[in-house]
Amino acid sequence: MVWETVIGLEIHSQLSTKSKIFSGASTSFGAEPNTQACAVDLGLPGVLPVLNKEAVMMALRFGLAVNAKINQHSIFARKNYFYPDLPKGYQISQFEIPIVGQGEIEISIAEGDTKMIGITRAHLEEDAGKSIHDMYKDFTAIDLNRAGTPLLEIVSEPDMSNAKEAVAYAKKIHALVQYIGICDGNMQEGSFRCDANVSIRKKGAKELGTRAELKNINSFKFLEKAINLEVERQQDVLEDGEKVVQETRLYDDMKNETRSMRSKEEANDYRYFPDPDLLPVDIDDALLSQIRTTLPELPTEKKSRYISEFGLNSYDAENLTSQKAFADFFESMLYEKAEAKLSANWIMGELSAALNKNQMNIKDSPISAKELSGLVKRITDETISGKIAKDVFMTMWECQRSADEIIESQGLKQMTDIAAIEPIIDKVIANNSTQVEQYRAGNKKLLGFFVGQVMKETQGKANPKQVNQLLNEKLS
Repeated sequence: MVWETVIGLEIHSQLSTKSKIFSGASTSFGAEPNTQACAVDLGLPGVLPVLNKEAVMMALRFGLAVNAKINQHSIFARKNYFYPDLPKGYQISQFEIPIVGQGEIEISIAEGDTKMIGITRAHLEEDAGKSIHDMYKDFTAIDLNRAGTPLLEIVSEPDMSNAKEAVAYAKKIHALVQYIGICDGNMQEGSFRCDANVSIRKKGAKELGTRAELKNINSFKFLEKAINLEVERQQDVLEDGEKVVQETRLYDDMKNETRSMRSKEEANDYRYFPDPDLLPVDIDDALLSQIRTTLPELPTEKKSRYISEFGLNSYDAENLTSQKAFADFFESMLYEKAEAKLSANWIMGELSAALNKNQMNIKDSPISAKELSGLVKRITDETISGKIAKDVFMTMWECQRSADEIIESQGLKQMTDIAAIEPIIDKVIANNSTQVEQYRAGNKKLLGFFVGQVMKETQGKANPKQVNQLLNEKLS
């Protein structure tokens, strides 16, 4: 049987407000358990929620950034369900009229193609608390610090057909919310997490299959693994003649498996009704115009500019703009007058590799944009070769010294004096008469051999361009 996969994502993006969505309690991360939950968050008798204006402004920024329909009249609803980390017994969310309606965003897929992914809605809601299952042997601990934290839940259309597309979409949203300044995107701290709705159907069928929801995934790597595992599981179930059950499942990264958590509710199970304590939200045209003027250059726009202005290829431009921190680092290098293409290569090459190896964020890089610019400049002006530059980079990483200091102290300046290089080339030619005969007989690939021998003799310091030129002259 040939199956096709259908995927939709629900992304919970924690808004970067200083206080919660309906109270003045702090949203800062890392406080002692249950020290940042006030009476409003706990739903104690006699308290009333007050909407955080900044959360509304952030939701509107997102809506405008994805060219979505803005519902200038929206309402909050109570989503009723029982769970220990939901002290009120309901969650304040939006249902029938969310603040952000339909929009779309473009993702890059295989072989340089693009695909538009529809956004169904983006609505404001409060977060629940956190259940901690591994603190005590026989009990579950509840931390309500997170209760009431403002979330923007971004719901996609079921437009993705494989795990890689889902990851590309999640990364695009992840970049966007950081660019527009509404979320820090910290997945380790839970600021950005995904629920994936996965189903399969016979290839060519129009009706959607029964979906399973993969809950609270906080890593792009885990998102891809979880979706692929779930697709495989559903295929096995259907090919065994059984039915897929609609349920919520958990991805266990330790065991690399998905397992059932609970049956999946439908919307009517939550008994949504308008929250009687909150007035409708009305947005006028003037406010929308004001917010639109404050939007920064968005990732897609930045990518196009990098291609047209700096001559970067689509792949490099896409990678640089996929994370705001990388784009900021690149532009800081440009401010230091470093050559654009070479800067991009070093950021995406040596720097990214070193960061990944050390499990570091670019913001914590021991080599600053200014320092890496200094290294790139020494390559551009041919003070050092690209090969020597890699050694200099590693010394910079370990010792936090400038490129110029390292080049000077270790005597790494490139040999550019032809009078000094020529005798070495003559020596190499004299010592490799067999290869000389083969080269002159037509084996031009041997030029690389001669270049390598000269670079070995000069400890990598000879200017490769000059070496190539002189070898071509002497071997012809």
